[in-house]
Amino acid sequence: MSKIVFLDSGTIGKVDNMKLLSKLGKLEIFENTSPEQVVERCKGNEVVIVNKVELTAAIMKQLPDLKLICVAATGLNNVDLDHAQRNGIEVKNVTGYSTDSVAQLTFTMLLYLVNKPYYYDSYVKSGAYSRSKLFTHHNEPFWELKGKRMGIIGLGTIGRQVARIAESFGMEVVFYSTTGRNNHISYKRFELDDLLKSSDVVSIHAPLNAQTLNLITYEKIKMMRPCAILLNLGRGGIISEKDLARALNDNLIGAAGIDVMEKEPIGADNPMLKLYDKEKILITPHMAWASKESRELLVEKIARNIEVYLKGK
Repeated sequence: MSKIVFLDSGTIGKVDNMKLLSKLGKLEIFENTSPEQVVERCKGNEVVIVNKVELTAAIMKQLPDLKLICVAATGLNNVDLDHAQRNGIEVKNVTGYSTDSVAQLTFTMLLYLVNKPYYYDSYVKSGAYSRSKLFTHHNEPFWELKGKRMGIIGLGTIGRQVARIAESFGMEVVFYSTTGRNNHISYKRFELDDLLKSSDVVSIHAPLNAQTLNLITYEKIKMMRPCAILLNLGRGGIISEKDLARALNDNLIGAAGIDVMEKEPIGADNPMLKLYDKEKILITPHMAWASKESRELLVEKIARNIEVYLKGK
């Protein structure tokens, strides 16, 4: 029976179908694993499952039994892929498990920032509405998505799902290709500056790489419309956080919604936490991907990767 270890199960939380993994071999699960614990916990295991734990060449050299690394995510930047390939260690990731979850939170953020339900809820619960002489209240105006332009940076699987939902709201969708190669028959491709200048909403769904690192700076935000909303559900580092904080303090744009940060967990001294007007930004702890269904599908796909490997032995 193959030995399997999951080094950081806490990154995906409690899921009901973890038993799918235990059916494939002798499974050991650790909620978290520090760098100093990796080698000891992996020794003797044929299959290692990781999300954020790093598996370097130095670590893999000490693990002669290691044959398969299953990354519980799409990104593979925490594994030395060159060393794995040279030494016959298979590396499998998981794709397409979080599309609907991320798209749903994209619009949760957008509607929260546009419609301002936090203000109206507080207005009612404070007793102010009970004392009002009017049946309604207009002190925090909001606008409709219909007829507005959604500019999407990164039109991959998630970006396309966001585009479809945007269209259902009556929005016009345009996109910027971070590689410069992608096209789409249904949407116009813009250069970045043109997209920023003309979009009412800019939503980022791109990976972090040499082309996207610090893609959105203060100078880029200056191009955007004063009422525009900027969303990042791609990767931290695509937006310069100090520049975003400065731009929001300078009232260059209407608001921002951020689910991913340069450093995770976010540093206590992050300038985004110290805005003059904290209601201009909505920050969530990298959880857009993590619906219950998404995490269960992630485990299911990890199990499939292990099954394929075992059948091919």
